Amino acid sequence: MKMAAVRQREGFGAGWYAIFAAVTLSAALICVCLGSVRVPIGDTVQIVWRAICGEEQSNTYSAIILRVRIPRVICTALIGAMLSVSGAAMQGLLKNPLADGSTLGVSSGASLGAVAALAFGIVVPGVSFAGVTALSMISAFLSLIVILALAYKLDYSLATNTIILIGVIFSMFVSSIISLVVTFAGDRVRQIMFWTMGSLSGKGYTEVLVLAGAFVALGAVILLHARELNAFAVGEENARGVGVNVRRVKLIIMVSVSAMIGICVSVSGTIGFVGLVTPHMTRMFTGPNHRKLLPASMFAGAVFLLLADLVSRTVLSPLELPAGVVTSFIGSIVFVLIFWRTRRGG
Repeated sequence: MKMAAVRQREGFGAGWYAIFAAVTLSAALICVCLGSVRVPIGDTVQIVWRAICGEEQSNTYSAIILRVRIPRVICTALIGAMLSVSGAAMQGLLKNPLADGSTLGVSSGASLGAVAALAFGIVVPGVSFAGVTALSMISAFLSLIVILALAYKLDYSLATNTIILIGVIFSMFVSSIISLVVTFAGDRVRQIMFWTMGSLSGKGYTEVLVLAGAFVALGAVILLHARELNAFAVGEENARGVGVNVRRVKLIIMVSVSAMIGICVSVSGTIGFVGLVTPHMTRMFTGPNHRKLLPASMFAGAVFLLLADLVSRTVLSPLELPAGVVTSFIGSIVFVLIFWRTRRGG
């Protein structure tokens, strides 16, 4: 059975990507159709086609589809893809199956910036979410600088274990500061608490453009380093042996991951387990080769978060659960099953 699984992974090619793309588009279409108001698939496709052709539409369904659901669905898919590829990259870079985009502590740092913006009402005139986004990204980069500086002082080679240890300690430290900020938030506490649980409601086309730009630019950087990540997955000494500049590649990938995490957190809040679980699930189909794993993880992360968001807004409709609550609930169960299956040699 193990040999059959290996042959299946070696046969993973363009056909599988076509299947992943079809599944992602199908999940997106379902998410656009379903909600507190259900729109038939035929009407949804017709509305989207007319919008592409530039036709005027003034009915209720078109307003729901074009102004509310499509931007939300696109944002959800992009965030899921970015979190998932970040997790896959960090697991390969740090050679740690429990690593994801928040391992460095940058996710906590980005959350601190966003919480501060929400608590103290920091805004940019004319763009509602720009204050949160800007402060979240600045805080993410400052967090990365602090973490790498501390790791460099302790270990010049920037060893994996040192980075993970500093990241965990930094996350704990930042969590205490976030709690302190919340105590001074006054009547904004409810908004902050809902945001920290991860929310994808109210997203528009401005957020779509920000996320799409980050996804294309930073995702390309990570995909171009797939060969180096394959070398890291075997070990840092192996990476050096095949000519990889270990410190340089580490910095490039960590900066790219940090930037993606900062942007995702600024838009959606903290959404856990996407970057941890989906790379493991994807690896069962693709194997450990990052040239196949990274793009496949993008599709898997998009589908996982799309379905989680769908559950969050339909299971208790018209009430809406925070998406982060759903991903944590599902992700924790899935991760336990994956770990149990792996330990049994499945």
